[in-house]
Amino acid sequence: MNRKRALIADTFCLTKRRRCAADSVTGESQDIRSSLQYLVTLFSRKLFNDSLPPVVLKHQLYSLHNDKTSVDKQVNELRETGELLMFQLGFDSEAFALVFAEDYRAKVLQGEAGRGTLGTVEKFLTKLIPSCSDLSFNKEKMLKEFLFTDSEITQLVKSGVLTVRDAGSWWLSIPNSGKFIKYFIKGRFLTLETHAVVVRVNIWALFLTGRKAVLGMVKKSKYGEILQTELEGRRTTSQVKFQMKYHIHDIIGAELVECIQTTSGTLLRYVDGNVN
Repeated sequence: MNRKRALIADTFCLTKRRRCAADSVTGESQDIRSSLQYLVTLFSRKLFNDSLPPVVLKHQLYSLHNDKTSVDKQVNELRETGELLMFQLGFDSEAFALVFAEDYRAKVLQGEAGRGTLGTVEKFLTKLIPSCSDLSFNKEKMLKEFLFTDSEITQLVKSGVLTVRDAGSWWLSIPNSGKFIKYFIKGRFLTLETHAVVVRVNIWALFLTGRKAVLGMVKKSKYGEILQTELEGRRTTSQVKFQMKYHIHDIIGAELVECIQTTSGTLLRYVDGNVN
């Protein structure tokens, strides 16, 4: 990218951190549901043997829509109608995962097939999905409103639909998202086979490793900037397990790069001071 052209582009940029719409989902005329459906297609289903429902990070929607308030409002509407579930992610208090309720139900029940906890989990899903938009649940609600026993709550934790938040409260959780998988150290590739030397990491550890690698590609480009189309076409390193576009929507939505419109397309510029 010509440095002069980049500087001219900055002059006409209306905001310092101008967001960019990407691919086929552009502009505010598209509703959040269609944006979610697009982002779902970028989730690497096979990464964990299709044991997880497709997961979208809430801030990825900000890469497709400029109005964060409108995004948040529409997300909350989908949650209130029981179409969408939201989950707190452990690696960042401001990071939230979004999963379509029916996808969540299907994967949870698939994982529970033949287990003794199936009945309790089905009861929980019946109470959760129609109208519940909570991120977490306290003991009083679980016992008095949902009518679960202490033993059933233990079963829900065991099944992975709840994880302990603190004494007497639990986060809504995605089963298997914290599942330990084998990651071969020497070759640094994901494997389900047994190797002599392995380290165990979960899905979000893999995701953050990939994010760091993609940000590194931007930072190491000339002047710390690269056209989005060029980055999308880059060959990924062994550290990037998720699709490149999935990561690009992440770093844009999380404001880890600046988006600048140029005559050659959207330019992504590394933001100094990133710690991610």
